[in-house]
Amino acid sequence: MAQPFVELPPRPLALVGDMPADIEDLLGLVVAGAIADAQLTPPLPACGVVIGSSRSFQGRWERMARQADWAENPWLEALPHMAAIAAARQIQSQGPVLAPMAACATGLAAIFQGYELVRRGQCDRVLVGAADAPITPLTLAGFEQLGALATTGCYPFDLSREGLALGEGTAVLMLESEAAWRLRSGPKPYGCILGAGFSADAYHRTAPDPDLRGSRLALKNCLYYSGLKPDQVGYVHAHGTGTRLNDDHEVRLIQSGFSELPWMSSTKGATGHTLGASGAIGAAFCLLALRHGMLPPNVGFQGKSIYPKLVTEPTPTALEAALCFSFGFGGQNGVLALGGDR
Repeated sequence: MAQPFVELPPRPLALVGDMPADIEDLLGLVVAGAIADAQLTPPLPACGVVIGSSRSFQGRWERMARQADWAENPWLEALPHMAAIAAARQIQSQGPVLAPMAACATGLAAIFQGYELVRRGQCDRVLVGAADAPITPLTLAGFEQLGALATTGCYPFDLSREGLALGEGTAVLMLESEAAWRLRSGPKPYGCILGAGFSADAYHRTAPDPDLRGSRLALKNCLYYSGLKPDQVGYVHAHGTGTRLNDDHEVRLIQSGFSELPWMSSTKGATGHTLGASGAIGAAFCLLALRHGMLPPNVGFQGKSIYPKLVTEPTPTALEAALCFSFGFGGQNGVLALGGDR
């Protein structure tokens, strides 16, 4: 239990440090790590950048509003797209720079937009991902008013689940065309993007469509465009927020879309709900599962699952393909299909 804001009640929070982080600080560390892991060295002038965020610099704006001295604050550096700009400056990119925002589906939207830049031949490589530092008084108060915050912990897909725990974090991947990778004899890839599906419910500002129309369409399109049959999907990294509505929605979606149920888990019991960054983090978990043949466990499980094939401990499994789900306020639905290194 933690609460860095004395005016609010204590809640389980997933902080990176002792106090709420700044999004640019989080992003800078992870971008440097992604570039080093890809064995690349700035400057990368032709590299595209697609970095999304759902809250962006909200923490800075709230602090500036309390200080009430806008002239002394660099508010132009805190506009919603400036995290992507900061990443572009860091790698000295002169390529396309995009900053998508699609609620909690932002991370998957960013990855797929980067994939499209490579597929269409606009870039040989694109830095993609998402970052969010949403632990702010306004964000906490808003989720509190919705009744969505957990009071003791985040227990995705458990019968006793009680809500989400906000977290902060970022995940960044380097996408590269096969031709560019072979030309430089790059390091072993973590995997490949097979396809994706996106849709909008047009149903409610915060609640998912109980008839699953939008999420079913996203799943159907993802399988179609990736060329996958349902029985080829061995694992689903669920959105899995730990709220009553979301977890029930995802279980019904999977049960309606797969005759043979895949393994499934949520990692938000460990990371917290990082909002717009959660899809990018989920994609990273999927890629690690594909590389190492090990399914990540559903952290926070209390013993009574609402899904029959929940991964409750690290499970060795050879995977052909994995799906990553993201569902956001406003009916934003995203499903990304990932395959192992070919």
